[in-house]
Amino acid sequence: MRTFIAIELPKVILDSLALLEERLKNTEADVKWVEPRNIHLTLKFLGEVDRQKLEKISQAIKSIAGDKKTFHMRVSSIGAFPKISFPRIIWVGIDKGDNETKEIAEGIEEKLAKLDIPKEDRPFSSHITIGRVKSTLNRDKLIQELTAAEGMLKTGNLEFNVERITLFQSTLTPGGPVYEPLKTADLATI
Repeated sequence: MRTFIAIELPKVILDSLALLEERLKNTEADVKWVEPRNIHLTLKFLGEVDRQKLEKISQAIKSIAGDKKTFHMRVSSIGAFPKISFPRIIWVGIDKGDNETKEIAEGIEEKLAKLDIPKEDRPFSSHITIGRVKSTLNRDKLIQELTAAEGMLKTGNLEFNVERITLFQSTLTPGGPVYEPLKTADLATI
């Protein structure tokens, strides 16, 4: 089964990101937008995992979560990989909560490596993917709007408390991926 570990975002944040996507869609650029209900911050993409390994993964996640305290996260920026002038992946970034998110992701990497799940080649980057650019159609308009949208995120109150991490199953369908929470692990309370 195809799985990943993520931080879920509250409805108020998802609603704000849906508005941001609508604004960017007006550029008519060739982008596959993430459905607002599917937006999350991925801590680790696991890919195909044997069902028998799920319980061990779940225990590892609980162990990591139990060692970390709840924290505040704030969505504060917008950008693109590999760079804003050549967008392939459109993302929103966080400032508050970045260190905590990185610590959790690093903990996940270490614990899951002991379960023979390979570590990522690249260092972890706290970001929330909202779109994938498919072609250069209207790219200049998109770049212009991405730059302008930065102010929208800076002035919004897009802050929330992170209380848990979630192991998801991802099922690919013709209508797009369907994400189903399998297990959650609560962070320690302050």
